[in-house]
Amino acid sequence: MTPSGPEFIKQVKSEIEEVDPSVVSELIGSGGADRFEGARIIDVREADEWEAGHIPGAQFVTRGHLESRIEGAAPDRSAHVILYCASGNRSALAARTLRDDLGYERVSSMTGGYTLWKDRGYEVEVPRAFSAEQKQRYSRHFLLPEVGPEGQQRLLDAKVLLLGAGGLGSPTALYLAAAGVGTIGIVDDDTVDVSNLQRQIIHTTDRVGVAKVDSAKAAIAALNPDVEVIGHPVRLDASNIVEIISGYDLIVDGVDNFPTRYLLNDASVRLKIPVISAAILGFEGQLSVFAPYAGPCYRCLFPEPPPAELAPSCGANGVLGVLPGTMGLLQATEVIKLIIGAGDPLVGRLLIYDALAATTTELKIRRDPECAICSRDPDSITDEEIGVFPDYEAFCAAAG
Repeated sequence: MTPSGPEFIKQVKSEIEEVDPSVVSELIGSGGADRFEGARIIDVREADEWEAGHIPGAQFVTRGHLESRIEGAAPDRSAHVILYCASGNRSALAARTLRDDLGYERVSSMTGGYTLWKDRGYEVEVPRAFSAEQKQRYSRHFLLPEVGPEGQQRLLDAKVLLLGAGGLGSPTALYLAAAGVGTIGIVDDDTVDVSNLQRQIIHTTDRVGVAKVDSAKAAIAALNPDVEVIGHPVRLDASNIVEIISGYDLIVDGVDNFPTRYLLNDASVRLKIPVISAAILGFEGQLSVFAPYAGPCYRCLFPEPPPAELAPSCGANGVLGVLPGTMGLLQATEVIKLIIGAGDPLVGRLLIYDALAATTTELKIRRDPECAICSRDPDSITDEEIGVFPDYEAFCAAAG
């Protein structure tokens, strides 16, 4: 005899593991977010239910998309996965699917669901409501478990500073704006020149002669009105760098000279702001993430400046027009990963890209225990020490 709906749900619940909301509450208190002692908490309700409130730190994978998207939210099939819905019925069915059909080793359904969680007075998180236009604009992000509404809100709340609105800064700025990074600062004291247009795609012919920060601001405003652009039409130096970079969550390094890179490194270590750094020359590019005290800094990689003939700012150097696009998109990807907390950022790794060979090489970078900057307490780094660099005119003269 075919069981009724309630009988079938009761049977499924008898076959799976159920956990009381108190267990989930204790896990949240022990670590928070996705650090629930290795467990993953997944909300399988519908989008409107999630937006009305959810368990803090949970990830959203609606029941209808569970099979196709669960790996993004819970890639480790041996980890404990705790599912919840409104009452515990949908999550029980989802738990059996993960266990029996997808090979997850330990799956639980939370008894009583979100309703019981709220009735007991446990903490709930209510995300800021997205407008109808935002729901449509970021809909592809919402579909990704690694991003979802929570990740999109982090993007909207993020403040990212771009050093340079040139070859690297152009694609990075456009894609971060498209992704919904809420505040983008741009430091550049230059104006748009015709020679820039071969690679600096944020600018246009009709904006030749316009300040690059204003040109970039116009392009971003046309792309995404959610984004606030803060222009810094100045040249970075030791007198202004700390004031300019303070308050930003991440910094994108698109500068073209070593003195500014050392200046940025020292100030960012002092303020503990991660830097996503890229460099390009000819047909080759390189990329790394310098996260203060979580990995090496720029001075760990280059304790001394490279040979003068390799310094890209010492003269006019050729560059393949699409190369800064490739590297800038990789920079934007690293920024987004850091903001939403997904993936494995390039901390302690240097990615080298050869466009002609279409190959990438990855090198490990170790933190130098004797580093002049990051081996010390950040509060001990003085203004006088920031950006100490050899005489640059002499440095460039050595290149001939």
